[in-house]
Amino acid sequence: MKPQPVIVRHLGLQEYQATWRAMRDFTDARTPGTPSEIWLLEHPPVFTQGQAGRAEHVLDPGDIPVIQSDRGGQVTYHGPGQLVLYLLLDLKATGRGIRGLVTSMEESVIGLLADEGVQAHARADAPGVYVEEKKVAALGLRVRRGYTYHGLALNVDPDLEPFSRIDPCGHPGQVVTSLAELGIDLSLAEAGRRVVARLAADLGLETMPPLPQETDRS
Repeated sequence: MKPQPVIVRHLGLQEYQATWRAMRDFTDARTPGTPSEIWLLEHPPVFTQGQAGRAEHVLDPGDIPVIQSDRGGQVTYHGPGQLVLYLLLDLKATGRGIRGLVTSMEESVIGLLADEGVQAHARADAPGVYVEEKKVAALGLRVRRGYTYHGLALNVDPDLEPFSRIDPCGHPGQVVTSLAELGIDLSLAEAGRRVVARLAADLGLETMPPLPQETDRS
């Protein structure tokens, strides 16, 4: 079976709401012939609530904004030093259902950590990636018209203090960690390259840069 093309965009630091709008616009405008895309970026500090997010899981946001989103899951934090991968995929073309896609996302991070000598695992009761009981990556997706958006947040070397202001992903007392705290020294760019390579191989995707005449979205 011929690999499906996927355009990979490196977008740097981007405001959450503008990126969310861009994801929805892309998803609403795409057709069956539109190549899928993966966006790699960081956000300024922000808490985001999933569709079913409950206010009691936001304990003390302080000066960090709280934004109601349309992804799955509960509240999480995004900030500089965290790698965000947004997966704008044709779900049917991946040959996976949503559960299979989530598993592939988790396995891409578990494999990255294994390469660095750190054993990680997924949990059936709480999507994401964990080292012992500490969470290092969070997941949240939305499927619309058969296409996915939102995606995966991997803590490379962010400030972890804001996670103490929430119940991460709706789990009181959930401890959060990062690659840096685990002794893994990777740049966001290298972590992104390796996660995307694993994910693309598992899903049968062929990664491509944006066309020369295109500029990356902002």
